[in-house]
Amino acid sequence: MTKRINLWSGPRNISTATMYAFAQRADTCVYDEPLYAHYLRNTSADEYHPGAEEILADMENDGKKVIEMMRGTHDQPIAFFKQMTHHLVDLDWSFMDEMTNLILTRDPVDMLPSYAQQVATPTMMDVGYAAHLELIEYLQKIDQEIIVLDARKVLENPQKVFTKLCEKIEIPFDPAMLNWSAGPRPEDGIWAKYWYKNVHQSTGFGEYRKKTDPFPEKLKPLLEECQPTYNQLQKWVL
Repeated sequence: MTKRINLWSGPRNISTATMYAFAQRADTCVYDEPLYAHYLRNTSADEYHPGAEEILADMENDGKKVIEMMRGTHDQPIAFFKQMTHHLVDLDWSFMDEMTNLILTRDPVDMLPSYAQQVATPTMMDVGYAAHLELIEYLQKIDQEIIVLDARKVLENPQKVFTKLCEKIEIPFDPAMLNWSAGPRPEDGIWAKYWYKNVHQSTGFGEYRKKTDPFPEKLKPLLEECQPTYNQLQKWVL
């Protein structure tokens, strides 16, 4: 029986590194943001996301068909889906009932300036914090345990966090998850050239470094929206 894991993240997090970690497991196949084209097709994000036309041409645009794929047969006993929470547009969420769902968050003080380098004027919908709370409400309704990973805690002690995570989701911890070869992976989405430069240079989870540059003034209103939601997520962090 296949164990299906959704990692629901926001952008400019360590979601790709986490996907790479799971890709090191011999028992796991990984999928990179399978709902991305569905999101672009059903929102205005295709107007400002880099490479949007290329993504739409490369991937399945119909989210219902993507969910059918996720529910289908996979090459390994564990199927890991790196997802963006804000990609859940106009979809029936009941597919999550039969899957393990993890939430990955990052302090918006660190995340927003990084994201704004690619998307100049991000909105709350783009960054996914409010969507994380909606997802938690849904998971509570279906009586699933809430598991939240915080990027800073992962970077400070990846072995500790992943050991605890694997225990929670009832799979054995594999030390191979902590390191990988530098460079791209075949599972990378076609958008990797826009977003994955740093992770392609990595061979494991890097050290946490607090940002020292002044926080951009133009992002402060969005930060004020995001920070309370991020703070609420902390009660579920591993």
